[in-house]
Amino acid sequence: MTAAADQAAIDLLMNAKTIAVVGLDSRTDRPAYRIASYLKENGYRVIPVHRGRFPADEILGERAYASLRDIPGPVDLVDVFVRPADTDEVIDDAIAIGAKCVWLQEGITNDAGIERARAAGLAAIQDRCAKVVHQQQAARRAGENAAG
Repeated sequence: MTAAADQAAIDLLMNAKTIAVVGLDSRTDRPAYRIASYLKENGYRVIPVHRGRFPADEILGERAYASLRDIPGPVDLVDVFVRPADTDEVIDDAIAIGAKCVWLQEGITNDAGIERARAAGLAAIQDRCAKVVHQQQAARRAGENAAG
């Protein structure tokens, strides 16, 4: 993975408007919920995608969908909280819906899937926490703006 390719995903995170969070359910103690909540608090529209044991019609004030392909509007970034073995389908769905970026959360890797996404024209990153990266980038930008 190259630094430039990772930076493309980071830039998309900072400029996205709509983020589909795959693996988000209504359990507030889970990392997916906490990170999705943070993203929503920071101005993103967060669309829950979950088909597991804890389904919900609505999470964080948004209708939940069983698949990325079920979302009726455009998605800028797909934030993924599923086991690495389950990421291929999510990556293929992200490509199919025309998402701009696939983001595999910290602890989730799929080298072949990331390369497939990039070959299809998506920015893609793995094993990075979107919340941590967003906080770092926001702090960096605030410092640059303060410096003038």
